Amino acid sequence: MKTRKLLFIAVIATLTLGVARAQDAVSDAEDPNDVLKIAALEALIAAPPERALPLATKVLDAENTSEVKEAALFVLSQIEMPEARNKLLEVARSGDPELSAEAVRMIGINGDPEAMAGLGALYSDGDEDLRNAVLEAYLIAGDAAAVYAIASNAANASEFEAAVEMLGAMGATAELRSLSETSGYTEELIQALGIAGGDDVNQTLMEIYRGAETDDIREAALEGMLISGYDEGVLELYRESTDINEKRDLLQMLAIMNSDLVLEVIDAALEGGL
Repeated sequence: MKTRKLLFIAVIATLTLGVARAQDAVSDAEDPNDVLKIAALEALIAAPPERALPLATKVLDAENTSEVKEAALFVLSQIEMPEARNKLLEVARSGDPELSAEAVRMIGINGDPEAMAGLGALYSDGDEDLRNAVLEAYLIAGDAAAVYAIASNAANASEFEAAVEMLGAMGATAELRSLSETSGYTEELIQALGIAGGDDVNQTLMEIYRGAETDDIREAALEGMLISGYDEGVLELYRESTDINEKRDLLQMLAIMNSDLVLEVIDAALEGGL
């Protein structure tokens, strides 16, 4: 079942990734000097941008550990100046296996339109880690259109799935529906709709379940309802079904959802009612 993976993606949407990484850098640092440098960089966030910029840039250009440089990248992400944007792009394009992806994420936090525009080329030329970082940057910046473009032009199933999952985490139901018009409702699209949630999505999941031509699509629709917490829909499907095996599966799903509605179904089943 892909639900766990999809729920993990949904959780990402609630996190402030850059802040968490910057704070974790202190605990990751082993050298006392690095601990002090990171603390100094954190304090630098409160300084005037024109004073913070050259100091953060100096840290990136000097011989420092990855933990220290990641903290400097976060400082740059808080500075709304062209020079900060250009430095983030420079590090993102550097090919440094430890810093490129982090710089991309910081571009997402910064949200500068010109810097964001440069992420497309980085995605096309990057490895899997860098591509995932670009998707995270789009998530942080809320740029669903850019993720939709990646999904629409995906070169393989893995790339398509990653973009679709990110659209689900972003709650981009319009983009997900648009993709379905060209690719049909794939399992990945259906489950991503479940992550996006909402009344309209719940009704779509019901329609997909009822009209499913394969067991895989029907199961994906049911998993989508599980993810969105739509127990009322599962109960409706249970009541309208005349297939004992299907009713059993729907009853089990209500139990998995820990739905209060399941007690009503259990009581009826124990009384011999279908």
